[in-house]
Amino acid sequence: MMVNKLRCCQWIALSCLITAAVVFSKHHDNIVVIAGNPANDIVDIINKNRTSQSLSQLNNSPGLGCIALQYVEQCKGNCSRNNTLSCRPLEVDFTEIFAPNCGVELPTFGTLSGHIVGCQHKYLKPSEAFSHLLVRDKRSLSLLRNKTHTEVGVGLIGSYKHKGPYFWCVLFSDSQANSTFALEDLGQGIKQKKGCYSGTSFSCSWGHKNRGVYLNNIWPIGVYCFYVIILLH
Repeated sequence: MMVNKLRCCQWIALSCLITAAVVFSKHHDNIVVIAGNPANDIVDIINKNRTSQSLSQLNNSPGLGCIALQYVEQCKGNCSRNNTLSCRPLEVDFTEIFAPNCGVELPTFGTLSGHIVGCQHKYLKPSEAFSHLLVRDKRSLSLLRNKTHTEVGVGLIGSYKHKGPYFWCVLFSDSQANSTFALEDLGQGIKQKKGCYSGTSFSCSWGHKNRGVYLNNIWPIGVYCFYVIILLH
């Protein structure tokens, strides 16, 4: 009898694992798991590219990065089927909307010396986004290697709960580094609810609705298996 119960428990445990795997695979295709802060990775790639050309590294400014995130937040919905982004915020938006949203002290708002934006319907790793999306022509490469730049900020956001399109923005400044785009509240700025920006240790966040769908399907399976095994004992 004990052997039969043990075999039955093993069968139930195996069935639970298979069912959970099926449920997970059903929803996993809609979830992009992004670890860390890809915006910081882009800044690292930019600086490595510059140093390879004997150019100075750029200061990774969280204030400028947050503004870059606000920039692409406004661009959502403007990515074409062939991954072309047509979006150009008004100049006043930077000081009247983006900077206040980030907590950037307006007297420290510096000069923007260039920008690169791009979108992709599927998520690209930082190295892929850099080479295939942000720096894919001579104009953007020339802008990247401009000798007058002193600071850089990168923003990244996805449109729909772990799905694309994904929007990237790189902002450059030629103002005095470490004294412009200063954040209020001891430099905390905003803790973004979606996306991420460079210069901070915050990981990218895409909300939790899809993850909730996944968990809501998994936990009843676990509870059911637990009670069946208890009853068998």
